[in-house]
Amino acid sequence: MVVGIIGIGLIGGSLAISLKESGLATRVIGMDASQLNLDKAVRRRLIDEDLPLEQGMDVSDVLVLATPMDAMLNLLPRLLDRIRPDQTLIDVGSTKESLLDLVKDHPRRGRFVACHPMAGTEFSGPEAAVPDLFTGKTCVIVDAQDSDPDAVDMAKRVFSSAGMTFTHLDRCAHDLHCAYVSHISHIASFALALTVLEKEKDEQRIFELASSGFGSTVRLAKSSADMWVPIFRQNRDHVLDVLDEHIEQLARFRTQLIKRDYDGFYERIQRANQIEKILK
Repeated sequence: MVVGIIGIGLIGGSLAISLKESGLATRVIGMDASQLNLDKAVRRRLIDEDLPLEQGMDVSDVLVLATPMDAMLNLLPRLLDRIRPDQTLIDVGSTKESLLDLVKDHPRRGRFVACHPMAGTEFSGPEAAVPDLFTGKTCVIVDAQDSDPDAVDMAKRVFSSAGMTFTHLDRCAHDLHCAYVSHISHIASFALALTVLEKEKDEQRIFELASSGFGSTVRLAKSSADMWVPIFRQNRDHVLDVLDEHIEQLARFRTQLIKRDYDGFYERIQRANQIEKILK
């Protein structure tokens, strides 16, 4: 099977590795707006060759759209305009409502399967691609009822070959839940990094004193603005809702500290500890 990957970054490149190692893909074609990214992907043997978008699409059995979200809005309708009935198109985007609303009436909508592999790191680009990124993780299939059954089966073959399990959500539920479990984490990390950089001017002191806890909390602040600003833009309403709640929780901690209400502080930490029941 020939797989064409549009956007050879962390997700697209890591998926290319998994598809080649599993043997599901006999050939991986890379397509990207950046020739530099393609050259890196070829040197790292993430892809077998790179081709222009139209040529790569013509020779692929499965197409994986792995660009930043704003580019997906531009590319998805164009890809569906050209797709053949025997091809499957998959995206790996972090938001779905805007994307799916855009193509809901497209005559070839059935050949498209909206997917979100819940995996990643704070790094980006083809040099960030790693083996086993998806192993043991969950892939969300969104609005599966709007995709042709054989296309959904193909999408599951692709991600199961990478070691993923599956869950199904509608577009609204997906974007809301991702705002809570992913998008707010990035905003909080960006804010914490800015707080520390503002208050602690001595970079060497930060390096010397930063514990593993601080590092794990703030690591997401290294994530690419090119990738995350489009996500926040497209999921703005849900992110604002979650951000309001997060600010409220911070304000309550602040109030308890002002009032020296350490018993209340203790109780709130104990309540927070209940997350362990979910994240074991």
